[in-house]
Amino acid sequence: MGILQGLTEFLPVSSSGHLAIFQNLFHIGSGVEDLFLFDILLHLGTLIAIFVVFYKDIFKLIKEGFGIIIDFFKSLFGLLRGRKWRRVIRTGYRKFVMLVIVSTIPTGIIGVLLKDLVEECSKTLIMPGIFLIITACILFIADRAGEGSKTPKDALYRDALIIGASQGIATLPGISRSGTTITMALLCGFEKRFAVKYSFIMSIPAVLGAAVLEAKDVVEEGAKFEPSYIIGMAVAAVVGYAAIKIMLNVVRNKRYIFFSVYCFIAGVVAIVGSFIVK
Repeated sequence: MGILQGLTEFLPVSSSGHLAIFQNLFHIGSGVEDLFLFDILLHLGTLIAIFVVFYKDIFKLIKEGFGIIIDFFKSLFGLLRGRKWRRVIRTGYRKFVMLVIVSTIPTGIIGVLLKDLVEECSKTLIMPGIFLIITACILFIADRAGEGSKTPKDALYRDALIIGASQGIATLPGISRSGTTITMALLCGFEKRFAVKYSFIMSIPAVLGAAVLEAKDVVEEGAKFEPSYIIGMAVAAVVGYAAIKIMLNVVRNKRYIFFSVYCFIAGVVAIVGSFIVK
């Protein structure tokens, strides 16, 4: 499961869809709460991979995030004293911070609205199969997307809202989060490498937020912790690191079509399997 999560979280083939299919086929987990706990730890493992690969960018984003808060209050107090307002968002990384914040808003709203639907869809084979076929179509579009040139300074907050909304929809099992968000970023005109970086970094607040919400439910329902869950998390982190490196190369060379074909085949197999496996 750790290998599966590490590969599918960053490769555009939907980790949630594959995990749902795998859990349904092999009846993993004694209860829904246990599965939620295991899923949380697997996602935390892939977050570790993101921090390792993009630690320089993440450190700068955190630093500039605090800088935004400090400069905002400095400018506010200065304005109250009759001084001219000082521009707060004045660097590329500060704009990057604001873009991620804007993207997180629609992601959170849509994620909460779809929570119950996601849980129900994850209990079946047919729904992840259908959504995998939709992912195949999304990746087919990505393979034909034009070259973009937008960097953080050039990106619009409207772009961030669109990409954030797509990330919220991608909580459905079978809709690839990385594939969907990178495709939307490319369609918004993002430079290819920035599209990948933005997709992965913007997932951090979303995954952490979801983990906090799920953790509350897990504690209330009394989910049982198993030591093997830590093994899964560690494996997800290591495999996820390799998958990010692969994904950077995929975007650079525009090889989405292979993943598109794979998702289509996997979707068809899951749908057929839903009528066979009980």
